[in-house]
Amino acid sequence: MNILLTGASRGLGLAIANALLQKGHTVYAISRSESQELADLKNKFKDNLFFKSVDLSNPDISRKEIFAADFISASVKLDAFVNNAAVAYDDIATNMNLQKLENMFEINVFSPMILTKYFIRQCLLHSNRAAIVHISSVSAHTGYKGLSMYAASKGALEAFSKNIAREWGVKSIRSNIVAPGFMSTKMSQSLTDEQRSKIYARTALKSETSAESVAETVAFLISEDSKSITGQTICVDAGTI
Repeated sequence: MNILLTGASRGLGLAIANALLQKGHTVYAISRSESQELADLKNKFKDNLFFKSVDLSNPDISRKEIFAADFISASVKLDAFVNNAAVAYDDIATNMNLQKLENMFEINVFSPMILTKYFIRQCLLHSNRAAIVHISSVSAHTGYKGLSMYAASKGALEAFSKNIAREWGVKSIRSNIVAPGFMSTKMSQSLTDEQRSKIYARTALKSETSAESVAETVAFLISEDSKSITGQTICVDAGTI
């Protein structure tokens, strides 16, 4: 399978890239910069991992860079789109900054919407079955202080995915959401140990969410093993919900 993956350079995106490559898929990886870990993965999977540095904060420009002759040309048959790229703007609502809010929505909502548009067009061009998986967050399903704005961006993405599933199922294009719980990633580095302990205490397993578990769920949802699953949100959250 040929898979477009955003936010691939570190954390969950890197875990997803690794899981997909280990299963023999070809990954077209996007992120703002290439981490050493991703470069190492590229050396290991020379024929199956292609990387391009793209800033997703400008959806139209980034779309043109991704769907370009030197990366994903019209001749490439894409089988899946995994939208993992995101930024977090954490603060209480009374401190809301419009510029920061707009930047987050550009990356978390508008960019994946535009990329979904062109991914579907690519699928229609090749008349192939395909799968879309958007990475959301458990914060869209249960409240956390300081995450109302971030959760709103993920909630918008979930509504978009559910309706895309209904709109394009007739063309055998599936769309699902994976909503992870809290993981030890760059986006959660600002949390103190006390805050982490409180968050993990809310889970059934009393632990953080495993990035590998989330990555394997993504791999399942793009596979033919999940061919009857669409329009769903799968929470991989150590039992938070």
